[in-house]
Amino acid sequence: MKTFPDGFRWLQHHLDAGEQKTLLSGIRGIIAATPLYRPAMPRTGKPFSVQMTNCGTLGWVSDKERGYRYQATHPVTGQQWLPIPDQLQKLWADVAEFPAPPEACLINYYGSNNKMGSHTDSDEQTFDAPVVSISLGDTATFHVGGSKRTDPKHRIRLQSGDVAVLGGASRRAYHGIDRVFANSSALLPEGGRINLTLRRVTAC
Repeated sequence: MKTFPDGFRWLQHHLDAGEQKTLLSGIRGIIAATPLYRPAMPRTGKPFSVQMTNCGTLGWVSDKERGYRYQATHPVTGQQWLPIPDQLQKLWADVAEFPAPPEACLINYYGSNNKMGSHTDSDEQTFDAPVVSISLGDTATFHVGGSKRTDPKHRIRLQSGDVAVLGGASRRAYHGIDRVFANSSALLPEGGRINLTLRRVTAC
């Protein structure tokens, strides 16, 4: 029987409908100021299928020339990232079980045909803090496995308002998005899914 890796927590319906709408409004304001863009893979320059932006003191970016990294500015506009909203800071304090605040919030927008291949979040300087993931909009099939790409994977359906916490051994586990179910949520009138991942980048 496949089980979740140690330290993984799935908090179903953690945000109610009102909290989701409030959070979405704040995220739309961030996207308006620091627009979604399409990063590129290192070396090949192949564009990601999802669109991204960030908030926080640092943001995760990727391009052909410099690869995966964190930086303080939007790679297209050069603008400083906006602060992480208070609502997300509080959520981190409630679920992360870590004494320091998050430094980065990666904002991913998935269309109905988008996926995210199996990967680990490994560009941070420390792995003591968890990655906290918040789902808004359409339901998605999420997989989480082990420390090797070939390890067995556990699949769940993340719905709008769900929170997933990758801590402990699961902090370095391979994970990704297999499918987005179009029109499974009415939160985003345009359809699709927004995923927010809160991260600690530097050591305390």
